[in-house]
Amino acid sequence: MPYTPSGFFCDRLIRERERRDGEGTLNKPLRFNNQDFSVLQQECLHRKSLFEDESFPASVESLGFKELGHKSNKVKNIVWKRPKEISENPQFIVGGASRTDICQGDLGDCWLLAAIACLTLNEKLLYRVVPPEQSFSQEYAGIFHFQFWRYGDWVDVVIDDRIPTFNNQLVFTKSAERNEFWSALLEKAYAKLHGSYEALKGGNTTEAMEDFTGGVTEFYELKEAPKELYKIMKKALERGSLMGCSIDSLVPARFETRTATGLVKGHAYSVTAVEECRPSQHRESKVRLVRLRNPWGQVEWNGPWSDNSKEWAALSKAEKEKLQHQSAEDGEFWMSFEDFKKNYTKIEICNLTPDALEDDKIHKWTVSVNEGRWVRGCSAGGCRNYPDTFWTNPQYRLRLLEEDDDPEDNEVGCTFVVALMQKNRRKERKMGANLFTIGFAIYEVPKEMHGNKQHMPKDFFLFSSSKARCKSYINLREVTQRFRLSPGEYVIVPSTYEPHQEGEFILRVFSEKRNTSEAGRKRPQFEAVMESFLGQATPGWGELREIENRIEADHPVPAPASAGEESEDDQQFRTIFQEIAGDDMEIAANELRNVLNRVITKRESGSDKSLSTEGFSLESCRSMIALMDVSFMDGTGRLNLQEFRHLWNKIKQWQGIFKHYNADQSGSINSYEMRNAVNDAGFRLNNQLYDIITMRYANESMNIDFDSFISCLVRLEAMFRAFQAFDQDGDGTIRLSVLEWLQLTMYA
Repeated sequence: MPYTPSGFFCDRLIRERERRDGEGTLNKPLRFNNQDFSVLQQECLHRKSLFEDESFPASVESLGFKELGHKSNKVKNIVWKRPKEISENPQFIVGGASRTDICQGDLGDCWLLAAIACLTLNEKLLYRVVPPEQSFSQEYAGIFHFQFWRYGDWVDVVIDDRIPTFNNQLVFTKSAERNEFWSALLEKAYAKLHGSYEALKGGNTTEAMEDFTGGVTEFYELKEAPKELYKIMKKALERGSLMGCSIDSLVPARFETRTATGLVKGHAYSVTAVEECRPSQHRESKVRLVRLRNPWGQVEWNGPWSDNSKEWAALSKAEKEKLQHQSAEDGEFWMSFEDFKKNYTKIEICNLTPDALEDDKIHKWTVSVNEGRWVRGCSAGGCRNYPDTFWTNPQYRLRLLEEDDDPEDNEVGCTFVVALMQKNRRKERKMGANLFTIGFAIYEVPKEMHGNKQHMPKDFFLFSSSKARCKSYINLREVTQRFRLSPGEYVIVPSTYEPHQEGEFILRVFSEKRNTSEAGRKRPQFEAVMESFLGQATPGWGELREIENRIEADHPVPAPASAGEESEDDQQFRTIFQEIAGDDMEIAANELRNVLNRVITKRESGSDKSLSTEGFSLESCRSMIALMDVSFMDGTGRLNLQEFRHLWNKIKQWQGIFKHYNADQSGSINSYEMRNAVNDAGFRLNNQLYDIITMRYANESMNIDFDSFISCLVRLEAMFRAFQAFDQDGDGTIRLSVLEWLQLTMYA
């Protein structure tokens, strides 16, 4: 999707300021669509009316865009009703929220429901997503709210309680209890977060698990699972981790089809328990069991250890009670760990972040997060297969300082998990967006470059192989992998597989903190060192920071005209200037355009034909005059000969840089080379500014012509000079009134 620089970067700056004020945390979530639940609820109570959500109306627009769109027969008989119109005694939660409260409807979102079922196993996590104080009696106003983790921020989503029905039955998620509605309303809030119910069709359980917890998910292919998988699963559940699994279907038409064993292919299940038991015939050894749940609320495994299998007869009553064995057809069942590995294809474990864990004795993570984006023509370089542009991708410097504290491992290494997540693709599905194929590579930084936070150049990647990388580039929302590397300094390069694909992402690095025997002192296994925008970190936003140069410019103070003899070029220059300027020896923008274009034409008609330019535009010349006004502090809107000569010297210098990168003499330079060209001109910028430059000055073919190139450098120099003029104490910040801001931006 295309981006508008002003809107995106204003939003980004606002978000960064909000985070500094604690916005987006669990205790202070962002208000989705700027809707405040408490304010809206009190307004409705005061008016004695029920809330109607205009931002997610009870209409086809909220249902979907294709299969549930205007032209679909599936939506013709759908009626939106409030719970009080469906049930005589509606309740938000009946007898506590449990995994049996989630039964799938006619929407293909079993992945979401499997995650909700996992969520019910951890009451603290559940009631963080589903605030429990809501009801259909006390302060009821037809309004409810839920909280989700969304790309690094916690957001509070407000909905009304109108739900799609057909023949007075809920169309989508429902509870086994007809008068219980928390799961249906949670699904509606999640649909609103992504734009529609249809946007929820198809997905991975991990996606919803992470949106409920802010955690990081690891995948295990069961055919290649480590020997200690059972131990990993058991410890994960003890730590409160959410866990899902599925059986891949090689034939798309057979998705969600039942097998002879009662299991369903292409369907998401929740793992709700891992236990061991000792049947009477196995006195010497224990049997390892796994409990799973089908979000349909029915259709269960019918093999060994299923609800009514003979294996249960060999267990004592105490063992059965410990395992909470039931024979009801409720979608939940047990199976042996060996059968689990044979029948299921993959398992997903969502590890929780420290804010989700209360027990100090259990494993916790430290988390570093950074937002980024791939911009076509600037930072969307594609994978290593595209060496000319790969180096332009965003880069993140990681310094591993402390080795693992593992007494059983003699090898020195640092363990960490990297998670790359692309943003908003599900929400943009109705506009034709699909998930990009994404991945990342990790390179070791040579010792002589340690501490140098410059963007690594093209040659570095041409002659260096990656130290580690994700297993494959894949079209999932998130690609995650665990690594163990030697202490040192590394650079992480996230990218799409193909170049020129625009999108936003977040990059997270998870690492353990362990108590040492030295007075209980905690030390991190790694330290991610990055320089943020203007060299200032955002508190509470993690330690990982994108590689960015310090923002500065090398521009000398305008030199007075030389008193020596004029060169032939200077004499010719003076002659042209006098001819156009007239008696007052000053020129305005239109006259400046005539002068410059005549000089450029003379040079082009000679031996130098590399520019192939049509000349400078009037707007470019106005910018040049604004630059000279700032530089010489005269504010006349006109140039005298001295100012004009200084400007011309700059243009000649920049012209030389342009020619260097215009090697094919096409009259333009590739936008991916703009970073180097701007650097050569004496400006050190960060990636956000390079993105802006590309979007502002590059054409559709990702090229920048001579006029645009000069205009860019003129504006950069003018803005730097203006900022320095206001920054009297040199602390890198200025304070402007509205008038001063408008004067500066409208004229510079």
